[in-house]
Amino acid sequence: MSSKISVFGHTGFIGSHFLNKYPEKTIGIGRNENKSKTKKLLFLISTTSNYNVFDDIFLDVETNLIKLLKVLEENKDVEDLEFNFISSWFVYGNQESLPTKEDSYCDPMGFYSITKRTAEQLLISFCKTHNINYRILRLCNVMGTGDSKASSKKNAVQFMIGNLKRNETIRLYDEGSHIRDFLHVDDVCDAINMVLEKSNLNEIYNISSGEGTSIASIIDYCIGKIDSKSKVEMIDTPEFHKIVQTKNMILCNDKIKKLGFLPKYSIWNIIDELLEKEWKKYW
Repeated sequence: MSSKISVFGHTGFIGSHFLNKYPEKTIGIGRNENKSKTKKLLFLISTTSNYNVFDDIFLDVETNLIKLLKVLEENKDVEDLEFNFISSWFVYGNQESLPTKEDSYCDPMGFYSITKRTAEQLLISFCKTHNINYRILRLCNVMGTGDSKASSKKNAVQFMIGNLKRNETIRLYDEGSHIRDFLHVDDVCDAINMVLEKSNLNEIYNISSGEGTSIASIIDYCIGKIDSKSKVEMIDTPEFHKIVQTKNMILCNDKIKKLGFLPKYSIWNIIDELLEKEWKKYW
């Protein structure tokens, strides 16, 4: 088999960037395909928010669990298979102390979060059972131009920046006090590649900046940068949001820093890029 990386989920925001950045070492696998074309597999197929429970109660299970199991079953007999699974910071849930390390207790709260954590556990059990090497990569919030699916439910900060560009009203929960850990999609791709090339097998790795930034500080920065005329409304946090959402999150990135990872973009570099780029294509 080829020494390249078979990328499942290559048409999504991160997957498409990864293929474009490393075309010489990647092969995109079709949405309806389950068979890897190489011994090294990168699995990015996933839903993207906790809100599917209102429209399709089965979607998170079918996408995050059933599809994963089909791919595992199809490739379990591939000799020297290496299964690299892209997960999310959402699996941690609320944490008493930050930054959150890979061995912190996970307490996911919404359907998306719960199925991502369940997928991790199923993957670990299956790989141990069938003697398959794996890695789990838990990503922080990922931003950058090209996320055509950014919305109030997914990549909300990037979505709000688009609203500020158009001088439209934005609404903040808890006065924008929530803390998040952000990385540029290009840095995320570099970190993923570094983990696949240099890290130990059968371990979990946080992919993050290791720094926290409040939503309010980002909004204030954007308004000042472009002199946006948007009205900022402070509203009560919806009950569903309280049920499924973590208030603050910063991921400890010590493990990837030991591999040599250093982000090229700060959060303010990311925001500047989003403010300066042409937005009509995405919003």
